[in-house]
Amino acid sequence: MDSSGKSEPTGKSESNESQDRSAECRVLLIDNDRPGGSLEEQLTSIRCSFARASGSADALRKLRRNPYAVVVTDPDTSIHEDLALVEEIRRVRPSARVIVLAPNGTPEDLIAALRQQVFLCQCAPFNPKEIARYAVSAIEADRSLAGIEVLSADRSWVSVRMNCDILNADRLTAFFKQFQMTLPERPPEEMMIAFEEILSNAIEHGAQNDPSKLLEVAAVRTARAFVFYISDPGKGFRPDAIPHAAISYPVEDLASHIEIRNRAGMRPGGYGILMASGIVDELIYSEVGNEVLLIKHMEVTEDRRAKFEESWIPNRSSDLMEC
Repeated sequence: MDSSGKSEPTGKSESNESQDRSAECRVLLIDNDRPGGSLEEQLTSIRCSFARASGSADALRKLRRNPYAVVVTDPDTSIHEDLALVEEIRRVRPSARVIVLAPNGTPEDLIAALRQQVFLCQCAPFNPKEIARYAVSAIEADRSLAGIEVLSADRSWVSVRMNCDILNADRLTAFFKQFQMTLPERPPEEMMIAFEEILSNAIEHGAQNDPSKLLEVAAVRTARAFVFYISDPGKGFRPDAIPHAAISYPVEDLASHIEIRNRAGMRPGGYGILMASGIVDELIYSEVGNEVLLIKHMEVTEDRRAKFEESWIPNRSSDLMEC
């Protein structure tokens, strides 16, 4: 029994001792005492044990008693409130990972969440199946190698450094998807597919799937384009000399790379660069081949052009024009 006299659902069969049952739980849901939600159903379906807390104060009390691995915040509280709670949680359980759910958010809210290194930050509407999947990933991940460090960030330029791990790539992609949803103008959704493909290539081929290595990513929004920059720790490659990739072959012979991948013992695939190059307007690799730009041009409206010129182009009579 908890302090209210109510037993806590755990996603497992009932135990005679609620304290023992709580100790087995890995996920703590803060949900203002609304049992039976769809996230609980998803966690139960994948046999992920959970307990519930009726508010932030109750969550902190439970965390002092039990070492929950993951805390999922109340979807009705703001990101600002949740980040204040994150600080309290880390005083009690420094190793706990936090998934922040909120009704809405600004670009600055999401950047603050990324700076505070929450495991995931999502605004409504939510996908309970995806959140449950992230909760399990947060339990299983090696804490020392699950880092995403903000180097510099505002709504026009976000730059991070991260361990070369596919889970981190997944988390960073989720952040950028959510971040772009808060912007007044956003790139087409398929640009995130291109970004994810090239980021995965950087981890697999550049870093050789070594999570102890680091790569850097930047997302830049200009008046005329959206740009992703990725720099991996590998030796690089020549884009015209990758026989294991479909892009190296003519359209009528795209499948030729499959035999080469099979002989090399590589996983099925090899379409990432080809797919990305078909989505973005420009895919530019550095001379070495371990840095890449993905550029998607935007249609510049008259209103945006006028605002840009008013903000950035000095008057001809100003001193700046006389320099």
